[in-house]
Amino acid sequence: METMAEQGDARETSGKRGRRMSSRQVVTRVRAIVAQVIWLICLLAAIVLAVGALLVVLKANADNSLVKAVLNLADRVDLGVFDRRNGIKQFHGHDALIKNALFNWGIGAVVWLVAGRLLERIIRPT
Repeated sequence: METMAEQGDARETSGKRGRRMSSRQVVTRVRAIVAQVIWLICLLAAIVLAVGALLVVLKANADNSLVKAVLNLADRVDLGVFDRRNGIKQFHGHDALIKNALFNWGIGAVVWLVAGRLLERIIRPT
């Protein structure tokens, strides 16, 4: 028969093993965190483009430092491909700047969301 001290030692040892994660569990956890971070970055980029397009539509005061910061950030996030002035599609005539911002930054936001979701699904462990 085991003494109480031996039983306590056995419980303590098994408890430590239960808390320790295997290397596979660590990799799975890290992949899950990386997938979440990538999705969050892509989501924030899409939000910046959408808010930037909204500010252009509303003709927000470009001298305002917050508006200027959002528009500058949106100009960086569009990667030059979805540029509001020289993007995928160019509109001409009345309200061309508004149409360009809505179309190009809107497409850019959708691309960020799709790319983020695809990357998140690829990286996240199954």
